[in-house]
Amino acid sequence: MKIDRMIGILSILLQKEKVTAPYLAEKFEVSRRTINRDIEALCMAGIPLVTEPGVNGGISIIENYKIDRTLLTTSDMQAILAGLRSLDSVSGTNRYAQLMEKLSAGASNLLAGDNHILIDLASWQPKSSLSPKMELLHDAILTGHKISFTYFSPNQETKRTVKPYNLLYHWSSWYLWGWCESRNDFRLFKLARMTELHMEDAFEKRSVSLPDLSSDHVFPPTYQVKARIQPEYKWRLIEEYGPESFTVQPDKTLLFSAGFTDKDSIVGWIASFGEGAELLEPVEFRQDILAFAEGIREKYL
Repeated sequence: MKIDRMIGILSILLQKEKVTAPYLAEKFEVSRRTINRDIEALCMAGIPLVTEPGVNGGISIIENYKIDRTLLTTSDMQAILAGLRSLDSVSGTNRYAQLMEKLSAGASNLLAGDNHILIDLASWQPKSSLSPKMELLHDAILTGHKISFTYFSPNQETKRTVKPYNLLYHWSSWYLWGWCESRNDFRLFKLARMTELHMEDAFEKRSVSLPDLSSDHVFPPTYQVKARIQPEYKWRLIEEYGPESFTVQPDKTLLFSAGFTDKDSIVGWIASFGEGAELLEPVEFRQDILAFAEGIREKYL
């Protein structure tokens, strides 16, 4: 839609010092002529734009210009409100709701309007556990201070000192992306596994890229698993791996296929079904599952 594209153009101009018409045309997948018409429409709407011809020319917006909130529709403001409420769900404060009050000053009906989109980003842990971590890490990122903490991974417990850069919500959990001094590289840390957080010395921040969070990059498949799953567990396969991960067999059992990163994950996942799953491949791991089951049996004899 034209209005959506124009708001997008304005957003870019408010963030960048100068852009070219070809750049905007490529960004919004329209012709340069269409971009020129959009620029004219923005000027007619009272947006103070400046166009400069030549090699170093481009389109820019007058410095210190502030966006008029009337450019945002009620539905736009409601979408912003849903996002801000989701941040309040983990912050332990109502600072984002207060921010929305400022944005919607003179239009209080937005705050009391339709709340059909509800987003809760809090973890299963008590909010009293997550919120202080979020606040401390957020402050450290903004002020450029290192963070020290104890980290619990599946294999070990370690002390870490990290230069924090980003807080990320992914895979239904919160993570910290930062430079780990002990590993001398960027690492992703799960907030639920961090304890004893402390803010340390200041550091000089640099421009960094966000991590590649694609499943193939973070969890590269090492083993291709095939398993026969009983039909009463179809809901688990759909929830965890999607409906494309299995095919229904003539006897109603489910033939499951997916990639796993390591043997322990395979053994633990198959065992979690009890008698409801049978590992078919890799064949060599069938003995490991048997040993796992025998170990549990011996504990309860």
